[in-house]
Amino acid sequence: MTLSLCILYYISVAILLAGEVWLFLALEGPGLGIIDVAFVCVRIMARKFFVGGKSKCNGTIEEVEKIVSILNDGKIESPDAVEVVVSPPSVFLPLAKSLLRSDFQVAAQNCWVKKGDAYTGEISAERIVNLGIPWAILGHSERRVLLNESNEFVGGKVAYALSKGLKVIVCVGETLEQRESGATLEVVTAQTKAIAERISDWTNVVLAYEPVWAIGTGKVATPAQAQEVHSELRKWLQINVSVEVAESTRIIYGGSVNGANSKELAAQPDVDGFHVGVASSKPEFVDIINAATIKSCA
Repeated sequence: MTLSLCILYYISVAILLAGEVWLFLALEGPGLGIIDVAFVCVRIMARKFFVGGKSKCNGTIEEVEKIVSILNDGKIESPDAVEVVVSPPSVFLPLAKSLLRSDFQVAAQNCWVKKGDAYTGEISAERIVNLGIPWAILGHSERRVLLNESNEFVGGKVAYALSKGLKVIVCVGETLEQRESGATLEVVTAQTKAIAERISDWTNVVLAYEPVWAIGTGKVATPAQAQEVHSELRKWLQINVSVEVAESTRIIYGGSVNGANSKELAAQPDVDGFHVGVASSKPEFVDIINAATIKSCA
């Protein structure tokens, strides 16, 4: 980083902290000069990298203990630069929480839309909070498709979970048919709109873009494809919610992320982390976490 860029960087940090909106607007203009590069650094550093891992409906006690041991022993290159949340099946939540290193957190893979009552098989926000679990994953495509959870239903679940003190990773994404028909942005913004209509505070929301065609298939969105959707989602938040929410909300990518592709994806300016499936149960999950180092402006 040149001296002039360093100076401009620190000036831009000071101005951003003062709350000047024109910093954000300057980024949207064509071309990048030194000042624009400094602004990009501010944008990236303002959102802490986030990596979530979910084992879906898989695993045994022994397997949970094994991956927790790998994570506990793993060398995280920039622990202050990344937030890590792991999500085992609900029956293993207390086990994972009791064994996991203190700087990592645990998430439930689902949460019911209202207060617990006669809803056999569901898990309510109140029960999750009672376990001391801070996060919940909502809106995953498998629940949207297999269990017919509508955009409105997911939005309601997000609102209720937040109202009970949970933090939420909420998933949006299009099918292959929707992408090929050119409907990707229409689909993901409609899913996001259903959330925005039901909440006013986005502080504890992480938005996960997970193209359905890339989940568990070995196919992965190219860095350019991921960046395009993330950028459009951020613009949608800017226009329909607020500039502050657009700038502060982390938008992470999920869909066949692994140790080999994570750094290239992390280099995209609007990719703020990952939501990892299969690879989160393997030693390479540590490599994916360490992709956070890519966001350094130095």
